[in-house]
Amino acid sequence: MRSFLKHTGLILAFLAGLLAILILLSFLVNPKNNSQEAGMKDPTAVGFWGEPKNSIDVLVLGDSESYSSIIPTQMWQQQGITSYVCGSHAQRLCYSEELLKQAFSCQSPKIVLLETNALYRKISFQFSLRHRLEEWLPVFRYHNRWKSLTLRDFDFTVNYNHMEVNKGYWYRTNVKGASTAKYMIPSDKAEHVNAKNRRYVKRIAQLCAEHDAQLILLSTPSTKNWNAKRHNGVSKLAEELGVEYVDLNMLREQVPIDWQTDSKDKGDHLNYNGAQKVTTYLGGYLADKGIFTDHRQDSAYHSWDTCAEQFDRMVKADRAKRAQKQQEKQPKPPHQPAQT
Repeated sequence: MRSFLKHTGLILAFLAGLLAILILLSFLVNPKNNSQEAGMKDPTAVGFWGEPKNSIDVLVLGDSESYSSIIPTQMWQQQGITSYVCGSHAQRLCYSEELLKQAFSCQSPKIVLLETNALYRKISFQFSLRHRLEEWLPVFRYHNRWKSLTLRDFDFTVNYNHMEVNKGYWYRTNVKGASTAKYMIPSDKAEHVNAKNRRYVKRIAQLCAEHDAQLILLSTPSTKNWNAKRHNGVSKLAEELGVEYVDLNMLREQVPIDWQTDSKDKGDHLNYNGAQKVTTYLGGYLADKGIFTDHRQDSAYHSWDTCAEQFDRMVKADRAKRAQKQQEKQPKPPHQPAQT
């Protein structure tokens, strides 16, 4: 018995020591700023760290559908609502939950929008386990940062002051039209949201309730990813959870997407033209709730004017560049011989 207890004690001591080392290394390699240069994973998605505390009204979670569809600086200019898109490529709901926890530690959004394409993205056991390890012990997420460590990292203090001008939106102007032959064909069937994803959505809804935020499930326009069966499946889930569901694919008149000009990749994602239409409707929809203050005359939110102006200048410069390229492609008139 003594031998067993001795060996058990040694094993526990080893595990405790290993855990202490992993925690120490996690503090060391964890980025000390929220910028790409500092080594932060998905710096665009976690840009809320760089915003003034409790200054974000609306938080958006989701995959590439979210960051392709909502333009926070436009919503600011039109309604004075501050929003941030925490979208990332192929975002799973376990990561959405982590981002929401982080956001609630420094922001107090009144509305949380969860883009619903992620509800149908499967999460394997291995992915879920790895994600939890990375969340609890960042050394597993940032293990490669040892190559770029500086003296600043040994301070262990963080200073998240990097501000994203686009507030999580990814600006794209490519145009590739989509067929609408099979888009949103009516159906009485429902595509079921699997049990694991349902649990994550329930936990996200609970997080929102604990922080006095309203969760809204949002389906942005996509001919490739969305259909009536998925609409029905999310509608049932929203009813079970007692949360609001807004499907922009069903609002053809309110959100008049032209699938020949408003998609960048044949109906998978919207381009800037389509995102403008979504944001115009969504901003008005949120403003009509009457729960937001128009911050446009508040000097504490002056940085939003600066970011919006920078974004507009970027769009204007890009349009001029594309117009010049288009002009250069035009065939030149044939050379006319000089008159004698």
